[in-house]
Amino acid sequence: MPRIPPLPESQIEEDLLTAIHEAQDERVLSSILPLKIWARRPRTAFHWLQTLRSFYQDSLLDDRLRELVRLKIASITRCTVCQIGRKSKDVSELDIACLSGDNDHFSPREQAALQFAELFAADYLAIGDQHFQRLRSHFCDTAIVELNLFCALMLAGGRASLVLDAFEDTP
Repeated sequence: MPRIPPLPESQIEEDLLTAIHEAQDERVLSSILPLKIWARRPRTAFHWLQTLRSFYQDSLLDDRLRELVRLKIASITRCTVCQIGRKSKDVSELDIACLSGDNDHFSPREQAALQFAELFAADYLAIGDQHFQRLRSHFCDTAIVELNLFCALMLAGGRASLVLDAFEDTP
């Protein structure tokens, strides 16, 4: 049971509710429960959702990489809904099993992004110039900025959902 009751859809502002359903149809959301809680701050929830959707509509990071990063962070934030939900058909169960450590299963580009995501979520003070050098061997600066912002949004969303206990029994 969430710590703050979600609003019924009839009480959610129309533009936010429309955006929630569009994002759900686009497979951007694993669950709408957190947004039904955040709907108590409709403008903020709307802008958060639009930011999230922007990563799926206009991204320098491919679907597979974004999904691997999202799942890596979900494993750290312990966001159950995020861990169970799937947003890309390009990520297999074997990929998910290999996320637990540094793994040669992934390309060097994916390894660099996954290491950055893990440090970002679990030990951000350990991120140093050497990590940016490694990222630059696979990504342009604009893509690194996007990766950084995507990690931030995934970390924030997972932690906010966890703190609010905003998990459905069946995602």
